[in-house]
Amino acid sequence: MQATVETLEGLERQVNLVISLDDIEKDVKTQLQRVARTAKVQGFRPGKAPLSVIERSHGPGIRYDVINQKVGQEFDKIIKEADLRVAGMPSIEPKTEGVEEGQVGFVAKFEIYPEVTLPDLSSLEVVRFTADVGDEEINRTVDILRKQRATYEASEDRAAQNDDRITLDFVGTIDGVEFEGGKAENFPFLLGQGRMLPEFEEAAIGLKAGESKTFPLSFPEDYQGKEVAGKTAEFTITVKEVAEPVLPEVNEEFAKSLGQPEGNTEKLLAEIRSNIEREVNNRIQGRTKGSVMDALANAATFDIPKALVENDVQARVAAAREELKQRGVPNADQMPIPAETFAPESERRVRLGLLVGELVEQAKLQVTPEQVRTRIEEFSQNYEKPEQVISYYLSDRQRRAEIEAVVLEDNVVDHVLSLANVAEETVAFDDLMGTM
Repeated sequence: MQATVETLEGLERQVNLVISLDDIEKDVKTQLQRVARTAKVQGFRPGKAPLSVIERSHGPGIRYDVINQKVGQEFDKIIKEADLRVAGMPSIEPKTEGVEEGQVGFVAKFEIYPEVTLPDLSSLEVVRFTADVGDEEINRTVDILRKQRATYEASEDRAAQNDDRITLDFVGTIDGVEFEGGKAENFPFLLGQGRMLPEFEEAAIGLKAGESKTFPLSFPEDYQGKEVAGKTAEFTITVKEVAEPVLPEVNEEFAKSLGQPEGNTEKLLAEIRSNIEREVNNRIQGRTKGSVMDALANAATFDIPKALVENDVQARVAAAREELKQRGVPNADQMPIPAETFAPESERRVRLGLLVGELVEQAKLQVTPEQVRTRIEEFSQNYEKPEQVISYYLSDRQRRAEIEAVVLEDNVVDHVLSLANVAEETVAFDDLMGTM
């Protein structure tokens, strides 16, 4: 007789499991006999100890394992007969009520995977992002590279301005008393880079070598120096040197410094353009993918298994602890990390994962080896020796699986874009690259 699977609430199910004591004891006896053949028991030759002695020493452990095995087999049998997909591990507890003599009973509570109903993709509103890469963007990138390799030329008559390297002495006081870390001599920094607090940099702008200035500075409430956080200090600065940046020319030497072995500036600019276009394309694709995934997640209305959400939450907590350990945070393993902060994102990830899986199955969006190789070849262009990267990813199953996951998402995105209501939106280069 097939066991009845009861519906509790939502995706939760329950089933009663009944195991014959005779079957348990039969398996226990078989295993005890096997152990007895080689068991070493004090006072007996190896393999000659009576079964009753082996029972006392090994019986409880063997019986526990046999019961667990029998319960697992019975549970798997019932689930198979009921054609259910179990999400997560079942909770199994002993049961006495309603259990006949000569049997042991258990009750198993578990969750099942939901029936995933795909939304009408033609009703989804998604955005396909675009961005332009022109000569202006290339020239600005080259200027950034030039600034990174700038040399500095001091001038006594130069008034300090952004991008200058300024060297100064400073002393700060709070209520007329100097504080720790508030004094330095011959301190250099680049103006306009945000290394110092805004009031400090603003006070230095316009000063020449030999000039001084006194000004108030309010430390933020969340300033890293707790002894001065939220307080107002008075600073006096004396400029020792103002040095103007001298940018290198875009010539053979500059090209070689950026890894262009021939020193060919035209090839260098072509490589820069190619790199920028590749990075822009990656970021644009990422934004478009985000729009598609958000639309799918918002359209999903089915229940999701709590067990899968909990598994994802615990994985994210473990990852957070590992990140803290990598950053050198002491006692990261014991540091309290509230799991509930991850719950909303974990719920979204689980729901989206189930929806994407169903979409892949129904629309036959599975990844092909050719797609994987193409993506690896594209990815390898970011490296000095692309052929080594290609070989590494193709020969490493885990790395190849990472690429397969990316390609699978791309397949889903392309499929949704082909059916949904798509709006085009151009993103400014600065906004996309975070260079404003």
